[in-house]
Amino acid sequence: MKSWLRYITGISVMLFGFLGAWLLITGGEASLHHITLFDDSLSVRLPEDEKQAKRELQKARQALAKIKPSAPYIVIDTHANILTFRTENSILLKATCSTGSGGELTDSNTGRRWIFNTPRGAFRVTSKLVEPWWRKPDWAFIEENQSIPKDPSKRLDPEMLGEYALGFGDDYFIHGTLYERLLGVNVTHGCVRLGSDDLEKLYKAVKIGTLIYIF
Repeated sequence: MKSWLRYITGISVMLFGFLGAWLLITGGEASLHHITLFDDSLSVRLPEDEKQAKRELQKARQALAKIKPSAPYIVIDTHANILTFRTENSILLKATCSTGSGGELTDSNTGRRWIFNTPRGAFRVTSKLVEPWWRKPDWAFIEENQSIPKDPSKRLDPEMLGEYALGFGDDYFIHGTLYERLLGVNVTHGCVRLGSDDLEKLYKAVKIGTLIYIF
C-alpha cells in the first residue's frame, strides 16, 4: 500500500473516531450553546490520483486542527463525577464533583415534567460570577411541596451556589455547594457542584470562552 494511502486511511479513522465520540457525547443532538465542531460531512471518497489524495490529507489535517483545543479546557465525567482542567499533555486540576441525578419531577397540577440531567456535549464558559445568587426555578418549590411565589424576590437564595459560579448556557453552572459531603454522587438538578477550594482554583484559572467537554 502506498504511503499516502496509509496516511489517508489513518486520518480518516481519526476523523470518524472524533465524529463517533461527538455523537455519543451529544446523543445525536445539539443545542444553541453547543459548539459546531463539524460543519461538513466527514465522509471523504478517496481519489485515485495521488496528488488529489494528498490534498484530501491536508484538508483532513486542517479539520483536526480546528477541533483540537489550543488552550486549557475542562472535562467533566458525569459517570465518575470527576472534573479535570487540563491541556493536551498535562492535568492542571483534578477534582471530585457532583452532576445530575437523572431524577424526574412532575407537577401534579399542571403536568409539567423535569428530568435532572447534566447536559452532555461541548460548551464554553459564558459567564464568571462572584458571590452568585440563585434564582430558584418553579421546580425547586414544587419539589418541596411549596407554593410558587408571585414575588420574584422570594425566589432569590444568596447561599446555595457558593462563592463562585461559571455559566455554560441554558442556566447551567459549575458552582459551589452547601453539601460537600455529597461530592462524588449524582445528586444535582443538572448543574455541576465543586468543593469550595477546587471551585476557587478553577474560577481563577479559566477565562470566558474556555471549552467544556461533558460526557
